[in-house]
This record gives sequence, structure tokens and C-alpha cells, in this order.
Amino acid sequence: MTTFAITGVTGHFGQTAIKTLAKLVPAEQIVALARNTEKAAAIVPAGVQVRPGDYTDVDELTASLAGVDRLLLISSQPGAKVTREQQHKNVVDAAKAAGVDYIAYTSFPHADTAKAPLAADHKATEDYIKAAGIKHSFLRNNWYLENEAGSLKAAAAGKPFVYSAAEGKTGWALEREYAEAAADVLAATDTKDVYEFSGKARTYKELADATPGDFKVLSIDDDAFKQGLLKAGLDEGTAGFITGFQAFIRAGVLDEDSNDLPTVLGRELTPIKDAVKEVLGE
Repeated sequence: MTTFAITGVTGHFGQTAIKTLAKLVPAEQIVALARNTEKAAAIVPAGVQVRPGDYTDVDELTASLAGVDRLLLISSQPGAKVTREQQHKNVVDAAKAAGVDYIAYTSFPHADTAKAPLAADHKATEDYIKAAGIKHSFLRNNWYLENEAGSLKAAAAGKPFVYSAAEGKTGWALEREYAEAAADVLAATDTKDVYEFSGKARTYKELADATPGDFKVLSIDDDAFKQGLLKAGLDEGTAGFITGFQAFIRAGVLDEDSNDLPTVLGRELTPIKDAVKEVLGE
């Protein structure tokens, strides 16, 4: 009997992944890992076993991964006291010590070659998993459409849709679709080492065209984009980071033509207009 585990199950991605997995394999074969086990126990499907899963505690993780065969490691958020790279290494070390056979890891598009700042931790984690000698699948997720929620909601309310990525394209898809695919891969018996998960590559202008409402669409330069963020109340560092990512999109970092995501899901992705409405809560 194969035992499956998913980390970070209280997050949006983790909740969708664990619920999807419970439709694919018996709940009794699933272990849910979370820092807040009480919260996890209240939201996981019946029959799923909840164990502590703090990414900073290797001993705790090792004990919690005892008997687990296949693990979905959902990447943590950057900016914590313990670096994201170290958190991921802790999970990999624990998995190896516990005898986990396989790790699926949520990574960054083309993490092995991408130059975007967000890619560095993911590349290091991929390298660490490979060095550990554990069979793996790197789930290189493109951009969640939910990341654009602020711009979409503002536009739907009649405010300008503003961007500085020019004609750069992004493979937007709904977070739940990435999470469902992650569970599908975890439950599969025949997997690839790398999946470039992505929706159809689109420009911001195309995204604006898919957004309901009456608003202006403004393609501006990076300086003007950053100034707009600062005027909106963002601090210098955050405004610079967001503007920098517009530049990376303009350079083609998220331009993807892979069919891995719909192939794994076994269906077409949610049409972009419907996906935008979902993000808007319509």
C-alpha cells in the first residue's frame, strides 16, 4: 500500500491538493502535514491523518514522514526568519532520513535556467533533491491568475488597468488548476522528472480584454509603473520588486508554450474570461 503526504495543507494550494488527492486514492493512505495541526484537522477530508509539519524542524518532519512513500513538497513563502531554501532543504533531509521514495516539488518555470530573482531558491531546491538521490517530479508552475487580483478588481471597478510588461507574455492559470495537477502527479504511477505547468501565454493587453468592465488600459514604462505603486502606498522595496517582475515578464521569463498542465488534468483549462470572473468572485 502506497502512503502519500502533502506539506502545507492549510494554505490555498495545499487545501485544493489534499482534497483532490482524496478523490484519487483512499483517504486512509494520505498524510497531511501542517504547522497548525488543529486547523488542518478541521479542513482535510475525513480519514486523512494529520501530522505536524514545520519546515524549520527536521526531527519533527522526519517523524511525521515515517512510512510515507510519495511526498508533495509545496514551496514555502520567502521572507521568513529561516530562509526558504533552508526550509526546503530541511524537508528534503527529513524525507531522505524517513525513506521517502519520491518527491513532487512545486517549482518555478524553467528554474534551472531562469534569471528571475524568485527562481534562485527553486533552482537550489531542485538541485538539492537531485543530489539527495530521491526520485522526483519538478512541478514548475507558471503564474497564478490570482496574483493579478488587485489589477483585475481595480479594472472591474472602473480604474485603469496598468502594466509595464509591454508585449511580454505570461502563462496564467488558476491556482486551483495547478494544485489539482500537483495531486494528479503525486497519485500517478508513471511520472516525468519535469513538468512545465502553464496556461496559454498571453499579454497583459489580452488579460485586460478578458476582464469585464469599462476601464482604460495603460501600457507604461517601469519608472511610471513604480511611481504608481509608491503613490498607492507600497514601500520602496515592494514597489521595486513588483516593477522588476514586470521587466522579467517583458523579457519573456514566463512566456510558455507547454501543454503539460491540461495534459495532466485531462481537460482544457478554464477559459480565460471565466477564470477572470472566478478571481473576481463572480
